[in-house]
Amino acid sequence: MKIQIVTKVNGNYQDLILQFDRKLFEALKPPIGKLEILKFTGSKKGDRVHLRFLSPVKTEWISDITQDEINEKEAFFVDEGVKLPFPLRYWKHKHIVQKITADSSFIIDEITFKGSNFLFTFLLYPALYIAFWLRKKTYRSYFN
Repeated sequence: MKIQIVTKVNGNYQDLILQFDRKLFEALKPPIGKLEILKFTGSKKGDRVHLRFLSPVKTEWISDITQDEINEKEAFFVDEGVKLPFPLRYWKHKHIVQKITADSSFIIDEITFKGSNFLFTFLLYPALYIAFWLRKKTYRSYFN
């Protein structure tokens, strides 16, 4: 299943992608549940993010950055799940910062995921959509 959330922010896309660091990641943590960032090596190909959720259920999430690119229209990186919490079975998240003008950009969260079965995939959709929709406010305040 796919989710795409688009947020308009101020700033040059090439400058903004460089700010996708641990500080921004901390700001984007979901408001519900407790989350530890065990490892965050960056947003370039070969980097890794390792999280531990402490509530409501203790579990871990590991994603590897498998792609990154900057071109004349956009900058992006892709994280793909290596170890996912139940009921997720597949995770691919493309973080895109797309040029609108020299001083404005779209941040696009493009997520593809699967649950362990069709029912879990269907049930995960609204929770994930809301979680990523809530990032819009954080992106706007962080970058504006």
